[in-house]
Amino acid sequence: MNLAEIIHDEDLTFAEKMLTIKQIEQKEVKRSGDIAIVSVDLAAGQDGTSPLAIKVFREMGGTKVWDPSKVLLVIDHTYPSASSQISGLHKLMRIFAQEQGVKLVEGSIIHQVILEDHAAPGMLIVGADSHTTTHGALGAFATGIGSTELAAVWLEGKIWFKVPSTIRVYVDGDLPKGVYAKDIALSFIGQVGADGANYKSVEWKGNVVSKLSIASRATLCNMSMEAGAKNAVVEYDTITESYLKEVNRSPMIIVKSGRKAEIEDEIHIECSKLEPMVAAPSRVDNVKAVTEVEGTPIDQAFIGSCTNGRLEDLIEAAKILRGRKVKEHVRLIITPASRKVYHEALKLGILEILFEAGAVITNPTCGACVGTHLGILGEGEVAIASSNRNFVGRMGHPTSKVYLASPATVAASAIKGVITDPRDFL
Repeated sequence: MNLAEIIHDEDLTFAEKMLTIKQIEQKEVKRSGDIAIVSVDLAAGQDGTSPLAIKVFREMGGTKVWDPSKVLLVIDHTYPSASSQISGLHKLMRIFAQEQGVKLVEGSIIHQVILEDHAAPGMLIVGADSHTTTHGALGAFATGIGSTELAAVWLEGKIWFKVPSTIRVYVDGDLPKGVYAKDIALSFIGQVGADGANYKSVEWKGNVVSKLSIASRATLCNMSMEAGAKNAVVEYDTITESYLKEVNRSPMIIVKSGRKAEIEDEIHIECSKLEPMVAAPSRVDNVKAVTEVEGTPIDQAFIGSCTNGRLEDLIEAAKILRGRKVKEHVRLIITPASRKVYHEALKLGILEILFEAGAVITNPTCGACVGTHLGILGEGEVAIASSNRNFVGRMGHPTSKVYLASPATVAASAIKGVITDPRDFL
């Protein structure tokens, strides 16, 4: 089959089409369960994973990466450095980037950098970070890999995958007041479980998804990883087209799942019945309506991360916090996902609103989400966060507890000092 035939084949899923198209040698159609050796369009790593990839690359005898224009390094997990040991890892990355002539970005979260500057429909993106699934928001096949795999990709420009089977998630109805993409994602994870989409391709569909911004679609694709997804995707449409025009990028190819394709499962989410959701400690699939945990005291509230640190998230938080104050003895930490997000929020006066409410506004970084700096939880402390993981010790002390929620729910909770339904403020 030629490229046009594959793209228009109604019997193939998005993942089957993409991994068929990206094959390096054989050109037969790949079906779920087949092995495909594919070419890579972007291979990215961050400061938690790249140092090992650099070490392995050199152990493999690597002297030059296969294509410097397709390699991205980002220092984001602990930036600025919080220790001399971490500074050494950052230095290693800077030296490697200079030697190889690859792009190095410091002080913006890797997935936000890729969304802003690199991802496009039809790309095959791999990253040594599990939340690389984020970039399916732009119609790319994007997935996380290990550091040693990243080193091999740097060397050869290719990787093998087993073609994943597909789960389609239909999100229909109307979004009620106080309900956001994060609530949809938590509802999905609550339904299928933390391993319910293991090595599956998750296709997000439905009339609600068709109206969501790229930022909100990124939240859906990012959180799909928390159900174990190999990749997640929202297919190209007019919203994708408008976004690409704004950032002056074009699709590589436009791939959509076939209507007659064989899928493993179909999930339906009726948004009109959806409430603000919360993932309670210490599993992301321990999902409850906010009304079930309302009143739980908190010590810290965090808005940021690759899940919900984008401009629209800060705007929603500011709507709730405008003219109000963070509860005494509660720490509200706001961490924009990138320097661009920070700058836009600054120009729009969003950061001023958050600051006047009593928030601590940090530089762009992963920060509190990864529990290495800028908001580490102490013994027995409780946090509500707009990030993506809440397992034991994720944000600090093993006895601390983390609830996950939308930025609006986090902001409302910061005002009252207890977990709070954001609809009280909207």
